[in-house]
Amino acid sequence: MKIDLSGRIAVVSGASRRAGIGAAIARTLASAGADILLTYFLPYDSETSHLGSDAAEVEALLSKIRALGVRAFGLEANLSQPQTPHHIFDAVHGLLGAPSILVNNACHSESGDLLHLDADQLDRHYAVNVRATVLMCQEFVRRWQGERGGRIISITSGQGAGPMPSELAYVVTKAAIDAMTLTLAAELAGRGVTVNAVDPGATDTGWMHDDLRDAIAAKTYLRRIGLPADAANLVGFLASEQAEWITGQVIRSRGGA
Repeated sequence: MKIDLSGRIAVVSGASRRAGIGAAIARTLASAGADILLTYFLPYDSETSHLGSDAAEVEALLSKIRALGVRAFGLEANLSQPQTPHHIFDAVHGLLGAPSILVNNACHSESGDLLHLDADQLDRHYAVNVRATVLMCQEFVRRWQGERGGRIISITSGQGAGPMPSELAYVVTKAAIDAMTLTLAAELAGRGVTVNAVDPGATDTGWMHDDLRDAIAAKTYLRRIGLPADAANLVGFLASEQAEWITGQVIRSRGGA
């Protein structure tokens, strides 16, 4: 089955590192013919991850995407600010045209168990993981003029599949994505837009040490760790015409774990 997204425009949030899930999604959609606007926020990468990212890495990713024969632009966007989704959609309409695919991949994550988190940490997670995701969907739908073919796909984290100790603020806010997916799919059923979420499980984007990678792989049916391409391939399918009958689903792509 060949996925053809020629002539489609996709917004992919949170795609700053070439080894990340967002970057893999952007490349996969572009390889099927979609033009891409990706967003990133370098201060978050430098503050919360030893892996980091920089403008040169973002530009290298954009160059690789453009080499696939599509148009591609990057936009630094602080999704913790409530007006940012509006600005993102102004930008994509100005640079590329009306998008028909939205991939909510960006997230905020800090460690913190119940006794150590505080209201500010909860608010930081809520602002990006819940509020920004909902407002991105709102901006997409407000400007959507199509009769069919609209796709909203969010990346979730499998809160229903198992616990994540010491990640409480992240857990409670990402769990909202599952609930949003079901209700938003019903709300948009008559507008030609499907709404789904992908739970990729533990994915090796460069942050795992060898012992952790081996331990997680041992729990999967396939005895390997998830790769960014695994999530990206599923997102590519859900964005396609072949997935038009699928909506309101949280799809667990976890290797059986």
